Amino acid sequence: MRFPTTIAGSLPKPDWLADPEKLWPSWHLAGDALRAAQDDATRVALFEQQRAGIDIVTDGEQSRRHFVHGFAGSLDGVDTSKIARRGIRGDRYEADCPTIVGPVRRTRAVHADEMRFARDATARRLKITIPGPMTIVDTLNDAHYGSRAKAAFAFAHAIRYEIEELVALGVEVVQIDEPAFNVYFDEVEAWGIAALDAALAGAACETVVHVCYGYGVPANNAWKHALGDEWNQYAHLFPLLAQSAVDAVSFELAGSHVPERVLGALGDKNAVVGVIDVATDRIETPEDVAATIEAARRYLPDERISCSTNCGMAPMRRDVAYAKLRALGAGAAIARGSERPRV
Repeated sequence: MRFPTTIAGSLPKPDWLADPEKLWPSWHLAGDALRAAQDDATRVALFEQQRAGIDIVTDGEQSRRHFVHGFAGSLDGVDTSKIARRGIRGDRYEADCPTIVGPVRRTRAVHADEMRFARDATARRLKITIPGPMTIVDTLNDAHYGSRAKAAFAFAHAIRYEIEELVALGVEVVQIDEPAFNVYFDEVEAWGIAALDAALAGAACETVVHVCYGYGVPANNAWKHALGDEWNQYAHLFPLLAQSAVDAVSFELAGSHVPERVLGALGDKNAVVGVIDVATDRIETPEDVAATIEAARRYLPDERISCSTNCGMAPMRRDVAYAKLRALGAGAAIARGSERPRV
């Protein structure tokens, strides 16, 4: 099938589970009741994706308070009770971050329970999203390694073993989230790509790296506005990612100032094209989505194009997010019925 659809990862949490429309929500339940509510929220997330015609589904990250801390905070060496506020993503905004206090080790499965539940709840292809090594170290305080690179490779090692267990449970696609790649170009070249490859080494599944301009929150939206009429971050990154071991690159395109010509720098990598803008509550029409897909087709063959949201939708209203999912599915269906555009 041409133009398979997926989402970047997260969907909004229902207000009976956690604080709505927040990146770091507080849970409204605890213990067994919380676990049961997270499972119910996962059922809803899967249902809404399937109803919208999404082909490769996720659990909507319904069991995580935050896409980074949900993984990193479960590893030995990370103290989630030792919180300090710091600037992240090049000091774009401040966040309360846990602290690395000792050697990072994965001593138990992190996301096995929720992936086992999701696998049993859907027959569609299942994707897990895991924060990448650079994004993890950029979202923690380091009181142990004294080197972002050393810390990143420790997290890469933990990610690799997590992937191995998740694939054994039936996860078919692993997506590594690396929004920090869009900020620290020198570090991406020096050690970021190597850490990404270390995290994915030996992965017996389809692998994706997701690099976007961030959730649709005020700090990210202001940063994007300041980037001007042409966003050139991918021009730095795509040639580097083209040399990596990852199978596909997921990136932002809809509603952006990313020049479409940069898609030609992906080498032979598959492209997961962001066709839904998460920085606005405006709901795309299916025709809008199809038009973004057509733009990608001018630079890439159909068999290398998948369609996704630009980023996660955790901070959005649920009704808006679900409507955008339906536009994504319907727009891809329109594109599948069209002839290949002339170059």
